[in-house]
Formats: sequence, structure tokens, C-alpha cells
Amino acid sequence: MVPEEGQAGQARQEPENVRLQLDRILASPEFLAPERGRRFLQYIVEETLDGRGEQLKASTIAQAVFGRDASFDAQNDPVVRIEAGRIRRALERYYLVCGHSDLIEITIPKGGYAPHFSSGEDGSNAEIAAAPNGENKQQPGHEEGQPGHERGQPGRERPLRYRDLLLPIGIPALFGAIAVLALIRPLESYLSPSETPPTATLTSKTSIVVEPFAALGGTARGADLAKGLADQLIAKLMKVDSLVVLAPGRSGVETSGSLFNLQGSTLVEGTVLHLHVRLINGADGAVVWANQYDRDLRDQTTLDVEDEIAAEIILEISTSRKLNGAGPLP
Repeated sequence: MVPEEGQAGQARQEPENVRLQLDRILASPEFLAPERGRRFLQYIVEETLDGRGEQLKASTIAQAVFGRDASFDAQNDPVVRIEAGRIRRALERYYLVCGHSDLIEITIPKGGYAPHFSSGEDGSNAEIAAAPNGENKQQPGHEEGQPGHERGQPGRERPLRYRDLLLPIGIPALFGAIAVLALIRPLESYLSPSETPPTATLTSKTSIVVEPFAALGGTARGADLAKGLADQLIAKLMKVDSLVVLAPGRSGVETSGSLFNLQGSTLVEGTVLHLHVRLINGADGAVVWANQYDRDLRDQTTLDVEDEIAAEIILEISTSRKLNGAGPLP
């Protein structure tokens, strides 16, 4: 059946709406991503809108966005995987903070690099599918005016979101929980009067807080490096079984093991990066380890510099034996 003129026009406009949404995200101060991450997002969105989403592999992205050659090996160079995770988190934060009312939502489902576009217009969240020729196809059963597909009708198929459950079950569940607690608490006190309330103790493992690095000098590249280095350090420290990595600004949590704070600052002068890093004992504020790193940024990509320095910092901290019980780090 030939679509009506209005429906065909809407289908042709959808890719442009996605591009407008992409521009809105990239222009938002709440989308916290470095320049390379923005290039990554633009590339995968355009490729998907042009019908090449199935061809988005780590090797093609690495060559098109990160300047890698044909010998790129995703197993030995996780640049694409790391950046995809960073962009997923940045998109989640954007839609949580300021984009919750946007008509189009862009996500990157785990397990691949092809983005997913969904429309929240009129509360529908209908999927926008890119056709091989770059135009969008109207999904069967979603034409405007078709019976059973108006807003709120059971024929509408869309993913269920947390906000859809908030009003119908969230408030009754809250009152139900309060009622249950009101009955259980006196009984609990009667049965175990001598039991002390549990404390917010993590484990006996060594805990470490990677604080946001300070970007000195006011340059955009310095700010990108500061954020990227902190992210790389968190990712590498998370691989250590004997460590607990805490979120920055964590307070009110007791740890039975040692607690350390990893702090740093970046300064970019021309093409040279100056990085100062220090490890502080959370118990008494004593600096137990510190070092300075200088790198020429002309011969390496920013992500390579971040990965190399982060690995060197982890190695030096572990060999200094300041983290009690941390053991060798990868």
C-alpha cells in the first residue's frame, strides 16, 4: 500500500530529526564527553542513518575515528570499547539531567556499536529504523490514525520505562513498605533487643577514591586529559580484586581496611603534557606517594597517552607497596 503524503513526509523527516537531536546533545554542557568521543558519536549516528549500522565494527571505527591503520587489533587495543562505554555513560547522564523531555532518545545498546534511536513524541517511544538507502521506513502497524494505536491504547508496542511505573505502583509501594516496617520494627526489637544496628562497612579490602583531576591552564585539551586519565585509572583499578574503588565525594561509609585518595592535576603547554599525581592516606592525610609525568602529545593520540600513563601509575603504586593487601596490579 502506498503511504499517504503526510506519512511519507514524516518518514523522510525522521533522519533529520535525529541529526537535530544529535546537534542538541553535542551542544549541551551536560553531555560530558571529550572531542574524540563526540567524533565517535557523530560517526556511528551518521553511518546508521545512511544504512550502514550493521557494518559498525571496532576495526572500521578505529580507522575512521581514531586514525588506526588496517592492522588494528581490537583484542590488544581496546580504544573503541573504552570510548563506547564512556559515551554510553555520557548519554545516560544527559538524558537523566536535562534531556528527559527530548522527543528523540539516542542510545548505544551494549554488545555492539550501532546506535538506537527512539521517539518519545506523544509518549510513544516508537523505534526509528534506518533504511539501506538512508531513508527511514515506517514500521508496520504504526501508521498515524490506525485503530488501536492511539496514545494509551493497548496496540502500542514500546519498551516499558521506570517513569511509566512511578505513579501507578511507586506511591502504593511506598505506603506498603512503610506499613510493613511499622509492623516489623517492634517485633524485631522484641526478638533481638541486644543486636546492634548494622553499619555501612564495606569490606576489609583496601579502598581507593580516584578524585577528579584538576585541569590547570584553562585549555580544552587539558580538561579532556584530566577527565580521561581519571576514567582510565578507575577502569584499571576496578580490575583488581583486592581493591574497592569508591565514587568521588563518598562520605559516611566506614571501611575496615585502608583508605586512600588518588589526586592529580594536568597542565598542557603547547604540545607538552605535565601531570602531577599523588596518593594520600585517608586516615591522616599524609602523602604516601607522588610523581610527575611529562609527555609530548605530538607523536601519540590522546587516548594512547592516557592509557600509557594510567598503566604506569598503577604499576608504580603497586610496587611501592603503599596499598596494604592490594597485591600486584595488572
